[in-house]
Amino acid sequence: MKKVLILSNHHSYTYNFRKEIIQAIIDEGYKVYIVQPYGEKVENLKKMGCECINLSLDRRGTNILTDAILFKNYYKIMKKIKPDVVLTYTVKPNIYGGFASRLLKIPHIPNITGLGTAIENKSIMQKIMFMMHRTALKRSSCIMFQNEENKKIFEREKIGKGKYRLIPGSGVNIEHFDLLDYPSQRSTEFVFISRIMEEKGIDQYLEAAEYIKKKYPETKFHICGFCEGNYEDKLQQFEKDGVIKYHGMINDVREILNHTHCTVHPTFYPEGMSNVLLESAASGRPIITTDRSGCREIVDDEVNGYIVEQENTNDLVNKIENFLSLKHQKKMNMGLSGRQKVVMEFDRKFVVSAYMEEI
Repeated sequence: MKKVLILSNHHSYTYNFRKEIIQAIIDEGYKVYIVQPYGEKVENLKKMGCECINLSLDRRGTNILTDAILFKNYYKIMKKIKPDVVLTYTVKPNIYGGFASRLLKIPHIPNITGLGTAIENKSIMQKIMFMMHRTALKRSSCIMFQNEENKKIFEREKIGKGKYRLIPGSGVNIEHFDLLDYPSQRSTEFVFISRIMEEKGIDQYLEAAEYIKKKYPETKFHICGFCEGNYEDKLQQFEKDGVIKYHGMINDVREILNHTHCTVHPTFYPEGMSNVLLESAASGRPIITTDRSGCREIVDDEVNGYIVEQENTNDLVNKIENFLSLKHQKKMNMGLSGRQKVVMEFDRKFVVSAYMEEI
């Protein structure tokens, strides 16, 4: 039996965003192995028929020794399993999985899910990261990109030398994220769904919520996600002041989307393609997000939402007020336009087909 090995940095991302690809690979008769840190979604992957291997990974750490151990473990696992192809996602699996695949001469398909903050600005670290990508992906059979801007950076830096394929992010399962009824107009509710960290624009969202809430007391602002930054105390204070409702991690985002009118994602993080925007648009929710790659592709400005300048709270406030000024039917139509756009351009079936062609 042919074997596919998947290297990932998080069990939720693997199951939530890749399970359709995994199922298609299994249906083609492959045995699928997944290496990632263990978590609750691993049992779901096992039920699908995957063999899961627990391997810890420090996603944002820069300890050379820790990363050397990660590479050594990837190498040992690949040498033992002898996969026919290796699929990798996110920066560290792409780089260290790429090194190991290259040494063992195993076909490798990395997915550039975003370039990370280390590559965002010119620095010594940026040069190191480019060099590591250039070396690790030199023999990759195909490099998947989630947005055009990331692809152009790789072209400019001569990484992978043209073995590129642009896919619509992770896509979205438009049947699981079906069109939801639009909420009533008794109040207007906004939601921020993301890891809680500075680069995701949480400060701009909180500042905008504070201003809007004073001017439009009937509005509501929700926040969902895990605190990666030091924001617990700040969120508690804003909730105590009645500005926001913090829900923490939620298992099914459809539950919060079901009663919110608009998703706000003021990120300035180097996104691949924002999954929360895809899921919100698929559910028929207008979106307000920043003018940067991985976000702007999902929004036709003033058609299915609004685009704002990154790190600009005033612009965010203006766009929220623009949204509030719309009639209820117009807001609903924005949501329907977003649904139509996602169905036409971001259906996960497009991503599954691309992978099956390359494997």
